[in-house]
Amino acid sequence: MKKVVTLLLLLSLFSSLAQGGDSAFEPGEWLKFRMHYGILNASYATLHVKSASIDGVPVYHVVGKGRTTGFASVFFKVDDTYESYFGMEDGKPYKFIRKINEGGYTKDYDIRFDHKKDEAILNDKKHNKKYNFELQDSIQDLLSAFYYLRNNYDPDDLIKGEAITLKMLYDDDGIFNFKLKYLGTEILKTKFGKVECYKFRPYVQSGRVFKEQESLSLWVSADDNKIPVRIQADLAVGSIKADLDGYNGLKHQFKIIMD
Repeated sequence: MKKVVTLLLLLSLFSSLAQGGDSAFEPGEWLKFRMHYGILNASYATLHVKSASIDGVPVYHVVGKGRTTGFASVFFKVDDTYESYFGMEDGKPYKFIRKINEGGYTKDYDIRFDHKKDEAILNDKKHNKKYNFELQDSIQDLLSAFYYLRNNYDPDDLIKGEAITLKMLYDDDGIFNFKLKYLGTEILKTKFGKVECYKFRPYVQSGRVFKEQESLSLWVSADDNKIPVRIQADLAVGSIKADLDGYNGLKHQFKIIMD
């Protein structure tokens, strides 16, 4: 259950593929997601875009938080914080922070990206260890990856059934290829009304938690914001989903289909 909650909290923080050209977001954007497991409201996740600077470079500062609430927190308590600093002009990550407590399982580290030296240094504060990684083309961290996609992929170029791949570094496991397969469009009923969405299938590892490699589904609003509207995972027993529950500071109008 721990891995499921963690993964869905992370995916709830993700925004995805946007129209090329004009930026899909700006400082002040705030999103809130509510997770459900059966009849339980398992947790909430928020994502807030701010502005900052690192070594004189203007950057976006994204803060993501995930928390279990109510009855669910009695059985499994989650208190996660993720932060990413990435360039306003080129989307390159400069710093990534991960500080989590998931039922007693903790991590506390940051990653510094040095693009002049083409290296990244992960500082594991919990174990007092450091790891060095050689940077590769278009490398992203866990949060910056999806903002990069929002501004660098045109939905008109998406081909149903094909996957987009992006290199990502967010843990001491090293660099890996994140894949997202496009499945077409679909209209979802939400608390805000009906929303037209792009549907994607993130590739995950099958095993004890997920039924198969393609057990996750992600719906992203088919407007200029391209924000997550729903994430759903089919588990070995039952299913769990996260729904958009609130938003503020969107750069573009959130399009609702009127009956």
